[in-house]
Amino acid sequence: MWEKLGLVYAPDGSLPWATSHAYIPTSWMVDEDRIRVYVAFLDPERVGRVGFVDLSARDPRKVLRVSTEPALDIGRPGTFDDNGVSPVCVVEHEQRLYLYYIGWQLGVRVRYYLFVGLAISIDGGEQFARNSEAPLLDRADGELFVRTAAHVLRDGNIWRMWYIAGDKWIDVNGRSVPTYNMRYMESDDPSCWARKGAVCLELAGEDEFGFGRPFVMKDGQAFKMWYSIRTRSKGYRLGYAESADGINWTRKDDQAALDVSLDGWDSEMLCCSCVQPTRHGTYLFYNGNNYGETGFGVARWRD
Repeated sequence: MWEKLGLVYAPDGSLPWATSHAYIPTSWMVDEDRIRVYVAFLDPERVGRVGFVDLSARDPRKVLRVSTEPALDIGRPGTFDDNGVSPVCVVEHEQRLYLYYIGWQLGVRVRYYLFVGLAISIDGGEQFARNSEAPLLDRADGELFVRTAAHVLRDGNIWRMWYIAGDKWIDVNGRSVPTYNMRYMESDDPSCWARKGAVCLELAGEDEFGFGRPFVMKDGQAFKMWYSIRTRSKGYRLGYAESADGINWTRKDDQAALDVSLDGWDSEMLCCSCVQPTRHGTYLFYNGNNYGETGFGVARWRD
C-alpha cells in the first residue's frame, strides 16, 4: 500500500512567474540519487510555465534545488500554448529528453482548448525547445476540444501513448466543463503520431465525467496504470487499472490505495499522480486540493 510522506513543495511566491501552484508532478531520475520533478508553476494571471524541483531519492521530502527560470515558457500569442504549458511525461531517448506537455489556449464559445505539444532538451533537462509551434496532437473528429495529458512509453521498438480526449462540454454543478475518456495509439516515431486514437478506457456511471493524466508502467508482461477520475460528487480521486496488452484494461480502482486525508493540503482532492522507482524505494507524486494550488506531495510504497 501507499504510505503518505507528506507535502513536498509549494511555491513561496518569490518568483514572478511562479507565484502559486505546482501542477502535474512529472518525475525523471537525474541520477540514481536525485529525482527531478517537473511541474507547472502559475503566475498571478494563473498562466502556467514548466519549472522543476530536484529532490533526494533517499528522502523525497528533501528539496535540493528549485528552478529559478522556466524550463519551458508559454508559446507566442495565437499559438495553442499561449496561455499556459503543463508537463505530463518525460522520456529519455538517444541522449535527449522528450517532454510531452499540455498547451492551454483560451476560447470564446468554450472556456479553453487543451492539446499536446512536444519539447526536447539537449542539456540534461535544464531547458526545453519546442519540436514544433503546432500541437503534436491537434484536433480531430471526436477529439475537437481536448487531446491532452499524454503518457508515452517506449516498449521495444513500439512507442505507446495513452491520452485523454473528448469533443463535448457539459454543465457540472453550474460550471461548464469538458467531458472526455481515455484513448490509445502507437507509433514508431516519438515525434509523429496518428490522426486519431482508439478508446481504451470508458467512464463508469453518471457520476464520472472525465479522466485525468494517466501514468503507465510495464511490469514484466503486464501494464499498470494510475490515473485520475473526475466525478460530480467528489471531484478528483485516483484510480488504478491493469492490462495484458496495454489496450484492454481492467479497472481496479480500490487498489489505487491512496485517498484524501481528513484535513490539510490533500483533504479535498487527489489527482495527477506519477510513479517513480528508485534504488531507495518507489514513490508516488501527486497533487492535492485545487489542482495543485497547495503544491505536490509524495507517498512511498510499503509491501
